[in-house]
Amino acid sequence: MISALAHADALSGNQEEALRSLQPLAAQSKKQYVSPFYVAVVYIALDKTEMAMDWMEKAFADRSNGLVFLKVEPELDPVRSNSRFIALHKQLNFPD
Repeated sequence: MISALAHADALSGNQEEALRSLQPLAAQSKKQYVSPFYVAVVYIALDKTEMAMDWMEKAFADRSNGLVFLKVEPELDPVRSNSRFIALHKQLNFPD
């Protein structure tokens, strides 16, 4: 839920609040699993593509369940043409 709120803040132009919302996620990740996929989605909304792709690659390494939406999630549209995203998509080997 925190990442969803951060995503909404980022899309509404409240970048500072979105970044502040990521801080509890970082703290929470020290105690329990926090999916890197959902952190990546926030960075995509913040237009921080390289940071987002770092988190997407971590999601791949962690086998994050969010990656099952890679082909259809509209929140990922801004990075679909990114070479790192394309490479990640190929690694997942989804059927056409």
